[in-house]
Amino acid sequence: MLADNDGYPASDIHNQFQFSPQSISQHLKILREVNLVHVEKKAQQRIYRINTEALVELEEWIGNMRRRWSSRLDALDAVLKAEMETEFRYHTY
Repeated sequence: MLADNDGYPASDIHNQFQFSPQSISQHLKILREVNLVHVEKKAQQRIYRINTEALVELEEWIGNMRRRWSSRLDALDAVLKAEMETEFRYHTY
């Protein structure tokens, strides 16, 4: 929802969900605390916007983690294949 709009009032965000306003506010608070959204106060409204810089940083971190885990899983796959080959040779004699 925030990605499709340049700013979204908290009240409109609350109205999109069947959860309590307190629950939605808690989620928005967490998004603010981790810097994924910015909030701007306009009169009685709080306007939420995505922090695109933080999303770029998050995307880079996710890519790094994906590469790290891929190499670990590839190494595990190689070990398991070697074990299977050893086990196969052991049982065929």
